[in-house]
Amino acid sequence: MSEACNSCSAAGTCTTDSCSSQPKLTEAQKASHIDKIIAVMSGKGGVGKSSVTSMIAVSLMRQGFKVGILDADITGPSVPRMFGVTGKAGVSKTGILAPQSRDGIKVMSLNLMIETEDDPVILRGPLITQIVNQFYTEVVWGDLDYLLIDMPPGTGDVPITVFQSFPIDGVVMVTSPQSLANMVVRKAIKMVRNYKPPIYGLIENMAYIQCTDCNHRMEVFGKPQGKDEAERTSIPFLGELPLDPTLTELADAGKIEDYKSPIFDEIAKRLAQEIQKNSGEKLA
Repeated sequence: MSEACNSCSAAGTCTTDSCSSQPKLTEAQKASHIDKIIAVMSGKGGVGKSSVTSMIAVSLMRQGFKVGILDADITGPSVPRMFGVTGKAGVSKTGILAPQSRDGIKVMSLNLMIETEDDPVILRGPLITQIVNQFYTEVVWGDLDYLLIDMPPGTGDVPITVFQSFPIDGVVMVTSPQSLANMVVRKAIKMVRNYKPPIYGLIENMAYIQCTDCNHRMEVFGKPQGKDEAERTSIPFLGELPLDPTLTELADAGKIEDYKSPIFDEIAKRLAQEIQKNSGEKLA
């Protein structure tokens, strides 16, 4: 796929050879080179998808990669708070300048453009999708190895826009142990398959709590179902994540980059293997 396809509304539905329109790149796109774009999706809200997106970004950053996060959850943005990013997005002649976290992860979110972070975002679908598009085409992302897209819940306007208009390399699905969450994540998986990008795998978040005194595992939301769900839908199972009070405290304090988890490190390794395995399967 040509870089000229990135801003085309038909991206992902044609090839450069057959395309009848050659859209011009924005100045921001000319100043950016993004190697891989990964969408992190759940279908259902409340499963900790934004936390997982942030942890993936931190893991990639620790491996030496240049990483950015596009917060596509326009009406419920939370990524900047987790990273302690409070500075507003800047503007230059080239485009919008994404603020960086303490350790250099670029973050673009509507919360970085409104007056205060608790101001409500009251917008209809067309304006929301326009903002998401602008976060990709008008932001100067610079040179990135990975751009992670933190998707909103559901299978509506924003996911449709992302899969139709962005050159998505792959998708990570996030679920939790409840049957309801898994029913909804199946809807999201079916949606992704309609648009053909590879699904790198499924992460089951909040699968259990580990007692810090006796190491007893407590499955507070019921028996984990992620592995069975991954087998049922024929996608790789990347692993289970516990409910971790330390993660909650660090995210609330804007210090998620300080979080370390051997369990997540193993999940990150499996994800890296799936990305490498599918590296030749870019959405086209």
